[in-house]
Amino acid sequence: MLLGTVLGGFVVLLAAGSAAATPALAQADAPAERDGSRVEVTVVEVSGYLDRIQARFLQEIVTDSSSDVVVIRLDSSGAVAADDDLEALDRALADADVPVAVWLGPSKSARATGGSERVLRVADVVGGVPGARADGVDLELEAPTLGDFIVALDGRHGISIPTEVVRRDGRPPQRELSPSVRVSFAEPSFFQQMLHAVSTPTAAYLLVTAGLLLLVFEFFTGGIGVAGAVAVICLALGGFGLGALPTRPAGVVLLVAGVVGYAVDVQVGVPRAWTFIGTVLFAAGSFLLFDGLSIPLLVLISMIAAVVTVMVAGMPAVVRTRFATPTIGRESMIGEEGSASTDVAPEGIVMVRNAPWRARTNRATPIAAGEAVRVSAIDGLLLEVEPLEGAAEDYRERARSRR
Repeated sequence: MLLGTVLGGFVVLLAAGSAAATPALAQADAPAERDGSRVEVTVVEVSGYLDRIQARFLQEIVTDSSSDVVVIRLDSSGAVAADDDLEALDRALADADVPVAVWLGPSKSARATGGSERVLRVADVVGGVPGARADGVDLELEAPTLGDFIVALDGRHGISIPTEVVRRDGRPPQRELSPSVRVSFAEPSFFQQMLHAVSTPTAAYLLVTAGLLLLVFEFFTGGIGVAGAVAVICLALGGFGLGALPTRPAGVVLLVAGVVGYAVDVQVGVPRAWTFIGTVLFAAGSFLLFDGLSIPLLVLISMIAAVVTVMVAGMPAVVRTRFATPTIGRESMIGEEGSASTDVAPEGIVMVRNAPWRARTNRATPIAAGEAVRVSAIDGLLLEVEPLEGAAEDYRERARSRR
């Protein structure tokens, strides 16, 4: 939660600016002036987790709507908004000047669980498609479509919905909405919809992970470029998502620590103990990130595998490219002296010209970390080195034989 608050801070500021500049209600068809003979029905959709964005938008709709009826199309598996926001929504629904009806749909798997069912408890009419379920709430109406539900509202709890009987050839008579009924759909602004989209466990996890990896990439490539800018955006949006969800601080710390562990071995160019430690920490953080919410197992496994691949194979190649000497004139490194950063037996890492290089030596002359080395030949980006003392053969002879 702390990291989400910090990283998502400027997103909140942007949201405030957007709310001031963008109308809260975007309707499919702008309502004409009321003439007293038309019945206005406003439909608002709530899907996914009931978060702060949706709770406040619903509150605004039922408080300021000039419609005759507000219908909430609900399909939510939980509420993650703060208690204050949910209690304010309850009061707004209970004290609304217009009737409020809730329909669970549009699929038969629609549900209202995990706290989102509280919307049903204060609504005037509750219904849903056959098979829809809600925790501890009985559905008053069964309606296979939203249109059928609106038609069935007529006469319930003082709601008046003009309808007419329509007869078509070969079909039984049906009751349909009268032309005097106008149905419009209320939607949050684009920015509000985007913030709602990132406030899901999977989206927040992927965004934060991508942002951390891009930061490491930017660090090793030097300078500030596109990767750094994208990293800031990912971390800001992901941080907002973490702040909106029940996030465990320990899970966030483990994710960050895991990426830092990878970065240690990226610096030397080969996977070592820190790669293993980073993998363990990152995997633990992935599974412990949320309290009471879960990320699909396939997403977790795929993301962990992708991170390991990028940090073990991709990043070291970037580092070697950054610090590599240009191919033309690289033969001038033959004879250069340096030191072994790791044991070279027969392969390891050496420092030559203040840059790390993958190196290889003769198996008969292993080199311990810290010992001085001399470059005897170059094979692509791999340096062939030998100890300054006790080499199996003179490096000049080996260089002449390769020519």
